[in-house]
Amino acid sequence: QVPLVESGGGSVQAGDSLRLSCAASGLPQYGSMGWFRQAPGREREFVGRIGRSGGSTHYADSVKGRFTISRENAKNTVYLQMNSLKPEDTAVYYCAAAKTLGVRVTWGEYDYWGQGTQVTVSS
Repeated sequence: QVPLVESGGGSVQAGDSLRLSCAASGLPQYGSMGWFRQAPGREREFVGRIGRSGGSTHYADSVKGRFTISRENAKNTVYLQMNSLKPEDTAVYYCAAAKTLGVRVTWGEYDYWGQGTQVTVSS
């Protein structure tokens, strides 16, 4: 099991920014790294993903233009920069790792997951 540890969550006002980090032991060997979120009473949803080299990214329409994923393989860390936060971004955010290459946008396509970090955005 590859430990993934998210950090950086917190409570902010609408319009603020947050940067989440995902520490992933052995990151360079893994393919897609994804971010998902789950709000109370809702299913877990895809936020975005990044390829192994960092050159390929995909985002959910709801966050496109506001969120950016980056990856520093040398530091075994993946980031989710969240700008212009909205109350509807409130959720627990999870980091996920896939063992193989390829674009992966569903939870079931990933092999390892973190415990999540809470993000709360108030209006």
